[in-house]
Amino acid sequence: MYVLALATDYDGTLAEDGVVSDATYAALERLKQTGRKLIMVTGRELADLERVFPALDIFDRVVAENGALIYTPASKKERLLAPAPPAEFVDRLKRRGVAPLSVGRCVVATWEPQEAAVLSEIKELGLELEIIFNKGAVMVLPSGVNKATGLACALEELGFSAHNVVGVGDAENDHAFLRAAGFGVAVANALPTVKETADFVTASPRGAGVVELIEQLISRDAGFVETARQHVEVGTDIAGAQVHLSPHGGGVLLAGTSGIGKSTLATALTERFVEKGFQFCVLDPEGDYQELENVVVVGDAKTPPISREVFDLLSKPTNNVAVNMLGLKTAERPGNFAKLLPDMASIRARTGRPHWLIIDEAHHLLPQARDGASFALPKSLPATILITVHPDLVSRDVLAGVETVLALGPEADKIVASFCAATGIDVPDGAVPPPKDEVLFWKRSSGEPIRTVKVERPRQVRKRHMRKYAEGDLGDNSFYFRGPDGALNLKAQNLMMFLHIAEGIDDRTWEHHLRAGDYSKWFRSKIKDKNLADEVADIETDTGTDMQESRAAIAEAIGRRYTAPAD
Repeated sequence: MYVLALATDYDGTLAEDGVVSDATYAALERLKQTGRKLIMVTGRELADLERVFPALDIFDRVVAENGALIYTPASKKERLLAPAPPAEFVDRLKRRGVAPLSVGRCVVATWEPQEAAVLSEIKELGLELEIIFNKGAVMVLPSGVNKATGLACALEELGFSAHNVVGVGDAENDHAFLRAAGFGVAVANALPTVKETADFVTASPRGAGVVELIEQLISRDAGFVETARQHVEVGTDIAGAQVHLSPHGGGVLLAGTSGIGKSTLATALTERFVEKGFQFCVLDPEGDYQELENVVVVGDAKTPPISREVFDLLSKPTNNVAVNMLGLKTAERPGNFAKLLPDMASIRARTGRPHWLIIDEAHHLLPQARDGASFALPKSLPATILITVHPDLVSRDVLAGVETVLALGPEADKIVASFCAATGIDVPDGAVPPPKDEVLFWKRSSGEPIRTVKVERPRQVRKRHMRKYAEGDLGDNSFYFRGPDGALNLKAQNLMMFLHIAEGIDDRTWEHHLRAGDYSKWFRSKIKDKNLADEVADIETDTGTDMQESRAAIAEAIGRRYTAPAD
């Protein structure tokens, strides 16, 4: 379920002449039975609203006084979001004969044409107040307080993101909250300007329009709210058309050979998530996203991630989280990941967040050897990006939920073929290696051939992951000191361990690997540091240095890059 709440205006939307019909109320009940929340967003004062609509307890939150007050019917708790109106301001309006005049906890309300007198008093007193119109009604509130700000506070209390909320209204004061909701709806009787900015206009007016909307939400859910506001841009195809991902369009496979730019593309996608206000969580077994902007990192090379900390952070919709598993042994990471998944599935079902999951090294965390059902992932894998070098090694059950394939590099066509073989489907047309800096994009259900897409580069400069290589566990990418006779098997799982072993190893073993160029090969292929590899290769081929000097030179080259004090 993608749409988790309906936020509705009262007068002119839910109600006609202040009254909610039986049919409209019954539709609200049907929506509640699906597990969704209801939020009232109204300009009315709370006491007045309770008078005309006694059944207020069907709503989970009420945003009253045009955003200045939040009421929780279940607990009868009220929360003021703005100060009371200045007493002198109210007194002066009364003395000027402004009528009718209603004074709420925060709002001061009257009707046209009294706005001129109200504005005159605001200027005379130098008050930071705003006038808000609502089909003839005139409301005065502190600057910056409106239905959108009130809805945001209500959603914070519920733990929801606006992306998962549909808003419906009819008048001038509904503009802000309809734009703030993930999908804005105008009922048929709405003002023309409201209809122009809405994503959808109902065929019926007022309560009947709300009934129409509710039926669409129940029957179609995410399919009803599919708009550009929900899309995450990937790049443009050869015709210049935008290519995008959708948070309710199934899983995404992002695959390519090592070092080809998978993390770079993933970084660019996280920037799009931030721009759109989507919450995301990166499951990062190798610490590749330690320096990613706009995230809170849990765990590091020395400290395993703590599950409670991860979910405490994710409970706030504005937090993005990277779960760094580098502090765990390589063999422990799939198990740690599997323990996170039930809680991750639970929070996504309950709150719709995080909107996007990025699972790096998916072939390691979701291996083919394990049954996909044990990972607590839904079959459709909504908004989950699987990053891997080996799609054929990813769980078949997990791959079955992939809707979109992004294949990178000179072997992108082989990546697509590997995915198709693993899932038992035919290879689509257009599976040829893309030009440099482009990727193959294929949406399975579209029936269209593969497209070549020029992707947008990330704005942030990706930094080398110093701690990952210096202190983490590189697992299968570790260096092994074996010696000329293969009698040793000393594992250096990171650069610090490499230096430690190098310091104590016998000269014969050291020289064997030195002259074979094994050190520079490791730095180039596993540490992925070309500059370090080139410098060490020069040391390896310099026959004029003895073993102690070569040890010191290589140690200095590593230390200069990786063992400087952390920022």
